[in-house]
Amino acid sequence: MAMEITQFLLSAQSPDARVRTEAETNLKQFQEQNLPQFLLSLSFELANNDKPAESRRLAGILLKNSLDAKDSATKDHLVKQWFAIDVALKSQIKELLLRTLASSAQEARHTSAQVIAKVASIEIPQKQWPELVGSLLANMTQQGSPAHLKQSTLETLGYVCEEISHHDLVQDEVNSVLTAVVQGMNQSENSADVRLAAAKALLNALDFSQTNFENENERTYIMKMVCETACSKEAVIRQAAFECLVSIASTYYDVLAQYMETLFQLTSNAVKGDEENVALQAIEFWSTICDEEIDRQEYDSPDTGDSSPPHSSFIEKALPHLVPMLLETLEKQEEDQDHDDDVWNISMAGGTCLGLVSRTVGDAIVPLVMPFVEINIRNPNWRSREAATYAFGSILEGPTIDNLAPMVAAGLEFLLAATKDENNHVRDTTAWTLSRIFEFLHTPDSGFSVISQENLPKIVKVLLESIKDVPNVAEKVCGAIYNLAQGYEDSAAGSSLLSPYLTEIITHLLDAAARTDGAESKLRTAAYETLNEVVRCSNLLESSGIITQLLPVIMTKLGQTMDVATVTTEDREKQAELQASLCGVLQVIIQKLSSTEETKPIISQNADQIMVLFLRVFGCHSSSVHEEAMLAIGALAYATGAEFLKYMPELFKYLQMGLQNFEEYQVCSITVGVIGDICRALDDKILPFCDPIMGQLIENLKSDALHRSVKPPIFSSFGDIALAIGAHFERYVGAALQIMQGAAQVCAQMDTLDEELMDYANQLRKSIFEAYSGILQGFKDGKAEVMMPYAQHLLQFVEVVSKDSLRDESVTKAAVAAMGDLADVVGEQTKQLFTNFTFCGEFLNECLQSEDEDLRVTTRWAQGMIARVVYTSS
Repeated sequence: MAMEITQFLLSAQSPDARVRTEAETNLKQFQEQNLPQFLLSLSFELANNDKPAESRRLAGILLKNSLDAKDSATKDHLVKQWFAIDVALKSQIKELLLRTLASSAQEARHTSAQVIAKVASIEIPQKQWPELVGSLLANMTQQGSPAHLKQSTLETLGYVCEEISHHDLVQDEVNSVLTAVVQGMNQSENSADVRLAAAKALLNALDFSQTNFENENERTYIMKMVCETACSKEAVIRQAAFECLVSIASTYYDVLAQYMETLFQLTSNAVKGDEENVALQAIEFWSTICDEEIDRQEYDSPDTGDSSPPHSSFIEKALPHLVPMLLETLEKQEEDQDHDDDVWNISMAGGTCLGLVSRTVGDAIVPLVMPFVEINIRNPNWRSREAATYAFGSILEGPTIDNLAPMVAAGLEFLLAATKDENNHVRDTTAWTLSRIFEFLHTPDSGFSVISQENLPKIVKVLLESIKDVPNVAEKVCGAIYNLAQGYEDSAAGSSLLSPYLTEIITHLLDAAARTDGAESKLRTAAYETLNEVVRCSNLLESSGIITQLLPVIMTKLGQTMDVATVTTEDREKQAELQASLCGVLQVIIQKLSSTEETKPIISQNADQIMVLFLRVFGCHSSSVHEEAMLAIGALAYATGAEFLKYMPELFKYLQMGLQNFEEYQVCSITVGVIGDICRALDDKILPFCDPIMGQLIENLKSDALHRSVKPPIFSSFGDIALAIGAHFERYVGAALQIMQGAAQVCAQMDTLDEELMDYANQLRKSIFEAYSGILQGFKDGKAEVMMPYAQHLLQFVEVVSKDSLRDESVTKAAVAAMGDLADVVGEQTKQLFTNFTFCGEFLNECLQSEDEDLRVTTRWAQGMIARVVYTSS
């Protein structure tokens, strides 16, 4: 029997902290001591129309939190708890939730819809709660069902479709759900609330509709209803219908041809005259069509011989009408629009779409856009000037250089002058357009650049004047300098045209980063990122002196951040952000100067002071800084080699903290990578630290609480450690190989239909092979026999992987390398194994046919190693 918990739920929201804490404690105790009754009591509370709205609201939140969590380990635990509850009691809970859908209280219905979907996400994949869909559909078809019940039922169906996979429902159920949803969109029969819920539900149900979209009659009926809904008198319903059309454009591109004329008319009307939220979705429809066609064009490579998915050239056919429509949107700027990245309005959407159209059709867009640019670029109205500049910048990717070069050469001088335009918006877009020109038309290494020795002085002068502009413009100028520097990256052999300007550029970037308004428009971050790129792409022969002078400047700035008092959370966040940027600059300087033997000593001479700074940064306990400082320490280890040993006693505790930081798993992942860097720097001098490192790494692999993305780097690090300490790795072989074999087993059981899971499986398999290779190579000079008991598993694993057509090329390469290492290191003892595993020859021959030169080289080497073993007389 459910317990009366109304008072606890109300008290848990009391303004009195003592009352609130006591109630929260009581609720927590109830949950821990009797979870089934706790959930039942919450369900009663939610279902009871006589209870206060406040207690029902909290009951719903607690129910949701008892079934779902963002953290995968917590979620798995909650699912296990739910399965452990008595079936009869779970049925009671589910019945109460379904009953709540008829409640007169909208909030209770909404919460119940979400909770039902959470239960469905747990049970339906396990073939439980088979009657759910039928129960929900009955609400829709029953004579006299009130509108609010239909609305909440459709909302529930939408959430259920969002939570489960389309493999979890049989086609009859899909048909019934779609029928109910599409009928719910019927304007003549339903209220606005019902139609809105139906349109939102359809959006989530579209993934389930593959079979229905293959049937022309069913598809046409669905399209007819969506198009009619897109003309509803309520803007919010029109918006939901256009969101469905965006999803259809992506999922069912292949069957859209017969509807495109209607869809163009619909979207065109919305873009020209509807409310902004609706117009944005209408533009998004065309952006999605572009994305589809760009993907298909990239897939359609004549070299591969693959049959590409059909390409209907919708954009090309619509071009004469589509481009004018998009150009019109560019003049709908907001007077006081914010320039932050998270602002999205119709002119930005139109420009983005125009850029995608340009990438889709290439040269064909130029004659349609350039007259608009020429007419408006000098217009007294700032909107026209900004729109013309935005249009010009948007078409710089897609058309051929032959087509773009003359117009960019003709317009460059004008754009440089426009950085002084009286209007902030125009200057902002001008700087962005210059940045795009330097990105796409400045590749001296390939033999073409709009920038020459003659115009570079003026370009640099203009950029360095404009970087002093207001933050939103200065941030775009940083982008232009970034791309300008990047174009000269490959000029290392000779001389870089940018070298004479480096000191001036670096000075102006440091000044921009130090501005009091540097936090606006992320200017400070942009300035430091650009500084990194300028240093990274510089010609070291010409820039080593400048970079050497920059090093103490950045070290001083980093030291100063530690002397600033941080009182508020905002202070600490600012400090962390600045420290992260400065550690990033130091990392780039360390990497640059340590890339040649001549400049490496500069880092060695400063290493002690640099390390002191990084250790002080760790003392600030901020994860974002922790990441940047850890990456920079990896670079320092490479630069200083064996000398790095002296830093280990003090650094080691921070490495351990990094490895134990499951919550901020990126920190953990970076720390794993840095341990690899340190192993390569110290070789066997890392040995005294290996027991705690290996112990922690193995603990991490066993833990369900650690984000799965960290596990492949850990396996790879086994190889790094083994290579560093050689035969001393013997003491870890048992534990390491056992967990590697377990992970290989997990790979074999992964769902190949889940694209994200397959990406992870490929990373995991590659890292296991890398671990095998590193461990084997570590035993090359002694104790190779230690690996013989694991040789059979390695070849079995390679065989399983060789049969997987979805494997990544990098996995194949790692597998082949591991086979070669096995033959090379363990030698004659593996003769019988290689003879028995008949797949080896066929697999290696297949790899020799690859287009990847590295793979062919690795394969030829592996074949030689295996042949040496197999054909050697015993």
